[in-house]
Amino acid sequence: MLQKLSINNYALIDNLEISFGKGLNILTGETGAGKSIILGALSLILGQRAESRYFFNQQKKCVIEGSFTIGAFHLKHFFEENDLDYESETVLRREISADGKSRAFVNDTPVNLAALKALGERLIDIHSQHATLEINDPEFQLLVVDAVAKHDELLNNYRTKFRAYKKATGKLEQLIGDSDKAKADLDYFQFQFDELEKAKLVADEQIPLEQELYALNNAGEIKRNLLGACYLMQEGETAAIIQLREAGHQLSTLEKFNPQIAELHQRLNSTLIELKDIAAEIEAIEQHTHIDEARAEEINTRLSMIYNLQKKHRVSNNTELLELQNDLSEKIQQAVFGDEAIEKLKQQLKTDKTELEQLATTLSDNRKKVIPSIEQQVLSTLSEMGMGNAALKIEQTIAETPETGKTESKEVLTKNGIDEIKFLFTANKGHALSEMSKVASGGELSRLMLSIKSLIAQNTALPTIIFDEIDTGVSGEVANKVGQIMERLADNLQVITITHLPQIASKGQNHYFVYKDDEGATTYTRIKQLDKQERVLEIAKMLSGDKPGESALQNARELLGSSQ
Repeated sequence: MLQKLSINNYALIDNLEISFGKGLNILTGETGAGKSIILGALSLILGQRAESRYFFNQQKKCVIEGSFTIGAFHLKHFFEENDLDYESETVLRREISADGKSRAFVNDTPVNLAALKALGERLIDIHSQHATLEINDPEFQLLVVDAVAKHDELLNNYRTKFRAYKKATGKLEQLIGDSDKAKADLDYFQFQFDELEKAKLVADEQIPLEQELYALNNAGEIKRNLLGACYLMQEGETAAIIQLREAGHQLSTLEKFNPQIAELHQRLNSTLIELKDIAAEIEAIEQHTHIDEARAEEINTRLSMIYNLQKKHRVSNNTELLELQNDLSEKIQQAVFGDEAIEKLKQQLKTDKTELEQLATTLSDNRKKVIPSIEQQVLSTLSEMGMGNAALKIEQTIAETPETGKTESKEVLTKNGIDEIKFLFTANKGHALSEMSKVASGGELSRLMLSIKSLIAQNTALPTIIFDEIDTGVSGEVANKVGQIMERLADNLQVITITHLPQIASKGQNHYFVYKDDEGATTYTRIKQLDKQERVLEIAKMLSGDKPGESALQNARELLGSSQ
């Protein structure tokens, strides 16, 4: 329900705020007073395009804000999908700057225009005598039948399973495509896998092998230099260890003369021990260093194979080769055993389709049962509004698609089941039924839409509906009947209607008067909610003109059901 609409700097409106109530809300006023301007401003928070040339003040931004009570519309999933904070009282706001840039907000969270429009369509339904698109939309026509059938839980269950079924169908197509490709490439994959498996690769073997080969290729030089180091340290006449041992002997004879010399002698002995250990380790390495051409050739062969595999598969190390080997293994498994997974999924899909067909059949049966009632109730309401010769036929057919190369057809499961619904209508006796937009005038379509919306409102929660002068072309008792039907419609939802007919205006629970106010050189659009006395005067003016007489005032009181 639209609780409040705030308009700033739009067309003839500098600053305007309207609080709407439940039930039937009436907007009246002279032609050109600004009723359509208010609807235009409202359309901005429903995602319509805006132009700054319509601003009241070209130097300031335009701000439109609407507050809605949305608890009855099951919109939590919409807020979750769009990452918005859900509030039972939600605010939609649109800001358009003087340079034409626009920003939109839902509960103070910025949103794009598409999201604002999608939410706005769920909250406000604006209908004028020229708005025929919705009534001819197959989705809307199906919604009418489903609303009366009252099988929301069944329909939602079907749609949930249908989405899962379509997702699984897509997965099956992918599996079949992958399996076919894997089978076509099986020999190639098997050859590559066998080559890698035969190599018996180890993730971290390459660097140690390269280091070992480098040592083998330089074994002669390594051995010579190690022997030279040993000779210099402990074997030659001037070997370091011999020289240091003699220096130690010299120091030992002097210890008694100076305590510091004793400490130095001890440090020298420690150094000799360390040098002897180093010399021993050098000797051990030298003894284990061999010129092994066979081992070098073996490592060369191994590394060449590793390098060739890496180059062939465009990778830089064995880890990546092993990952490729695992990937090839999975592709081979898919080629060999993929048919099993495909067959298993096919069986599951067959079971799922059977369940969907059963649910769709139940939905179809439910729709079939209520169609006569819908036709009767809509025609009955139209008869009340002076269209007693109208005829309505709701065609229910099973959606089918021809099989390729065959004359037979098969049922098609859609997100709504197996049904195709089409409303055929004529407003006049003796005329053939056809699509509604082709055989009805704007006024007739408006009354037809009013009849349908009235029927839907009895069975489900609808957004606020706004009728923009849909009473054009009716008068007298028919206008009174249109007003009564709007009144009934407003028992179940909020209705806002712009009208020039006193018979309709008198039915409203809340009456708003739109007028122009000239202040100096500037004209403003204003709106005010009328009290009882003001309503009598306004309806009397609608009956007889600006200066109503007593008879017009009395007639207005009668229309309002008042003895004032």
